[in-house]
Amino acid sequence: MSKRILTGVRANGDIHLGNYLGGIRPMVKQSNELANGDKLFMFVPDLHSITTPVNYSNLFATTINNIRIYLASGLNKDNEDVYLYRQSQISAHSELSWLLSCFGYFGELSRMTQFKDKSEGKANVSVGLFSYPILMAADILLYSADYIPVGDDQKQHIELTRDLAIRVNNKFDKEIFKLPKKWSKQLEFMNIDEGVRIRSLSDSTKKMSKSIDDPKGTILLKDNPLDAAKKIMRAETDNLMSIDWNWENQPGITNLLQIYSLLNDKTNEEATNDWKGGDRYGDFKKVVAGSVETFLMDFQSKMNTITDQEILDILVKGEQKAREISTPKLKEFQKAVGLIKN
Repeated sequence: MSKRILTGVRANGDIHLGNYLGGIRPMVKQSNELANGDKLFMFVPDLHSITTPVNYSNLFATTINNIRIYLASGLNKDNEDVYLYRQSQISAHSELSWLLSCFGYFGELSRMTQFKDKSEGKANVSVGLFSYPILMAADILLYSADYIPVGDDQKQHIELTRDLAIRVNNKFDKEIFKLPKKWSKQLEFMNIDEGVRIRSLSDSTKKMSKSIDDPKGTILLKDNPLDAAKKIMRAETDNLMSIDWNWENQPGITNLLQIYSLLNDKTNEEATNDWKGGDRYGDFKKVVAGSVETFLMDFQSKMNTITDQEILDILVKGEQKAREISTPKLKEFQKAVGLIKN
């Protein structure tokens, strides 16, 4: 049975290693392994970018650079079943988001842990930050996506999308929206036992972040490879002197094992077995640092060959294709709620 896959990385700030390993890399692999009839929607959710303060004058350039990163990662841009587009240029995303918000509940949005985390301690929080899971639901439902490869911090949003689709379908007694797969099926599709969530190198209780407050804990894809390797060497570990996969007791070591496994195309088990019984953290860090350095040198070399004009030409084509799918779905819902007759 054919499947539809959708993913994207926000355009605010620079993309880091966690974004790449958790979101971009798996989808690039999918783009080159699509079965007959499968479709991959890989977009830049630039509307999501302005839910928090951002450098507005630089947003367009950052958006273009995100597409450059997709291409440098090896995305198959010539496959007609691969859709590359900017969220903001497909008006159906904004329109469907408003319609869905009229079927969403304040209470369920208030329970979103991402909102709680991002709004904690802030005096003024935008309504957009509160309601962005609704926009994410629109992103998914417009294209009848089955699978949305994301980190485990987005689990609640996938569940909310399913709840909204069920609510709308029940309200109008017809399948207007196709439900994305349950979280367990999402993980099965990604062929992992747990969501990829690369953590900060300086504080392994937090995820890796673009925040300027954590420069030592974050490896940006634009970082000098040697500097990135030094960050790995200074990464937080523990005093247990045992290299094992254990998020509860050894989050720092486990985080490095996760980076090592993904950059070397190994399973979690294979990566752990490579170092099982080892107690020399320095030797382990040197290998991980070498993997990161080699990756960044190769990746940045590929990025430098891709021009802005090439990217814009690809987007024009991709956005037209995206409209051809999203517009009819929006109109179907508009008809159900009585906004249009046909």
